[in-house]
Formats: sequence, C-alpha cells, structure tokens
Amino acid sequence: MFAMIDRTVSTEETTREKARVFTSRSVSPNGRGRQTKVEAEPGPPKTIIREYFESAVVTVIMALFGMTFIVQAVKVPTASMENTITVGDHLLVNKFIFAPGPRLPFLPQREIRRGDIIVFKYPGNPYNPERDKQEDNIPYKVNYVKRVIGLPGETVEVKGLRVYINGQPLPEHLIVVADDTSDKAPLEIREETPRAGNEPYDVYYTGRTVTAVRQGLDGGASADFHFAVNGKPAKVPESSYFVMGDDRDNSLDSRAWGFVPRDLIIGRAMFVYWSYDDTKPLQSPIDFFMNTRWSRTGTMVK
Repeated sequence: MFAMIDRTVSTEETTREKARVFTSRSVSPNGRGRQTKVEAEPGPPKTIIREYFESAVVTVIMALFGMTFIVQAVKVPTASMENTITVGDHLLVNKFIFAPGPRLPFLPQREIRRGDIIVFKYPGNPYNPERDKQEDNIPYKVNYVKRVIGLPGETVEVKGLRVYINGQPLPEHLIVVADDTSDKAPLEIREETPRAGNEPYDVYYTGRTVTAVRQGLDGGASADFHFAVNGKPAKVPESSYFVMGDDRDNSLDSRAWGFVPRDLIIGRAMFVYWSYDDTKPLQSPIDFFMNTRWSRTGTMVK
C-alpha cells in the first residue's frame, strides 16, 4: 500500500516537473517557433594598414569624381594669353559651371558669356595639318585657353585694332607692348591707353602694329588667319564660339582655325593655384622656390 502511494506521488511530481519544463518554453507569436537570442561574434580588429588603405581608396574616389565633374587642373604652356595668364601658370578650371543639362536655380551653373576665359580641346586646323602632328598640338587632345569673343549666331570681324560684333565695336582695353619679347616672359608694357568704363578686360598689341594702324596703314593680319579678317566677316555657327587670345599679335586662335564647338569646351578658368617661371634656370632645390611666382598664387583669372 505504501509502495503504491510513493509511486503515485513520484509519478505526479514527475508529471508536474515535465509540465513546468514544457510551459516555460518561449514561443513566437504564431506559436510555432522557439525564440532564440543569437549574439554576433565580433570580427577581427582593423589593422592600421587596412585603415590607411580604406582612407586612401575613399580619397582617390572623391578626387576622381571632382576631376571628372567639378574641377580640373591645367598648365598654360604658351603666351597667347599674356599678360592675363602667364606662361607657367597652373590653373584650376571650373567644369561644373558650363555643365550640360537643365539649369537649376540653386546650382552655380550658367551659359557661356562673352569675355569668359575658357579651356577647351583644340579642334584642329584644316589649313595647317602638318602643325597638328606636333605632340603639343594634337587635335582633340591638347587643351587650349582663350577668351570668348563671338557667341553662336553672331558675326565677328577684326579691323585693325578693333573687333566688331554684328557691326558694332567690342569694348576692349588696349595696351601697347614691346615688339620683341621672349615667348615665355611677360609682355613689356610700353603704353596703356585710358580705360573706358565699359572695357572689362585687357588686350595687347605690339608697338609695331599699333603704329601702323595709327598711321592709317594695314595692321598686317597674319598669313595664318583665315576667319574674320581681311574684310571677310565670320558668322559663328550654332553651338559654337569664336575665341581669341589676349596677346593679339601672338595667338593662333579662331582667326586661324575657326570655331570651337560647344562639346569641346571643358570649363571656365578660375584662378592660378601655382605659377613657375620657366625662363629661369633650375640648378638646385632652392631655385625651385625662387622661380615660383608666389605673388600669382590665388590670382583670379578674368
């Protein structure tokens, strides 16, 4: 009798214990799955080399994005824009300002204007194909820097020291310079005419050309010029621009090879971030610092 009671009590306790074990299980809201808390195991710590590598990759990506869509650095190798831009100037070019597509009011974008100094891919000269074979003058590869003179649909003509747009003289401030100047040195100013209020930029002619024009003689358009000279006005095609260098007696520009298509224009020259005088010798590291034109650093191009 006592053995049966013991077994019964033992069985009931075992049943209650199993029930407690069963009811204490945690179930999901649908009553099917068991909730399980899994803790993620920490990964291996980053090494210094890996951190530097990841930072370098991000920096390179940002730099490539900026150079592709926002800014570009170019060097000025020729004197066609003296003294506005000096040989040896390194410029930052704003590529975003002339970016194609719709113009949004909150973005710094606009159309190309007369007087803008632009950087573009040289379109080539059909009148001098041999020169275009030179390494520093390859069409669609070499960058040129010039000033916008004629806009699409306008008629441009150069007479003596004056440029005419649709028959009206273009306001430009004339500066007379020495006849003989080194190709890489700044122009030597001999005479600066009074500036009128509507002359926004400077152009430079040699004393020889200015004297001839003032005496009523032909200024002598270069034999390399085929557009807008010698009594032959040039009409600018749509989506193209007529450009000229500020050093008017030393610039092969639209007068020589024609117009610049819109799709070849890279952007607008902003400022000089570094300038180096190539006319001086480089014999020691000190010369590098001495030959740097520190005064031109940060100079705005206009």
